[in-house]
Formats: sequence, structure tokens, C-alpha cells
Amino acid sequence: MAHPHSIDPRAFDDARNHYSTDEEFYASDRPVRHELPEDRPRGGAADPVRHPWSWGMVALVVFAGLIVLMGIALFP
Repeated sequence: MAHPHSIDPRAFDDARNHYSTDEEFYASDRPVRHELPEDRPRGGAADPVRHPWSWGMVALVVFAGLIVLMGIALFP
């Protein structure tokens, strides 16, 4: 053997040494019509603008702020 990592020339006809190309390999399990329908079509009417926080989150932030301010006021 000329190169230590090459295939033994006596094994060229062995089917285990023949590999498919990337295109053949990845196309083997792909369906004929491989495009998926779009689940969220582009365009159309936009959703109304919503505030990212709920009232519960606003109340939690205000409560945490009050706790901090009370702690500063009561324990200087």
C-alpha cells in the first residue's frame, strides 16, 4: 500500500467501500414534494399592539419597589 490510510486496492470492488454523495444520501429519505406549507402566511392584518407586561407583573414590580423603599425608610 502506498499510503497507510488509503483503501487497500484489493478492496476496491467491495460494496462496503462505495459511499453515496451528499446529494444522494440526503435525497434518499426526502419525499417527492418536500416543501412544507407555510404555517404563518406573511402579510395580512397586524396584531393589535399589546403591552408586554400583564397587570400581575406590574403589581409585583410595584410591590418589590415599595418593599425596597420601606426598608430604606425604616432602617437607614
